[in-house]
Amino acid sequence: MASSLDRLSAEIDRLISLCRSLADENAALRREREDWQEERKRLEQRNDLARDRIETMIVRLKALEDGR
Repeated sequence: MASSLDRLSAEIDRLISLCRSLADENAALRREREDWQEERKRLEQRNDLARDRIETMIVRLKALEDGR
């Protein structure tokens, strides 16, 4: 009986340890996801800025072409 309780206690300790480990990993993955989302937002802003600049250049080039 004591042996069964010892095995059960060891298994419970192992599961508690696994649960803590998974919780830590989950927290790390959530932080990483937030970092990727922030980087994506920055890249989208840079892309929008580049698109605006290119559109402005196209308008200016068309205006120069029309002025010939």
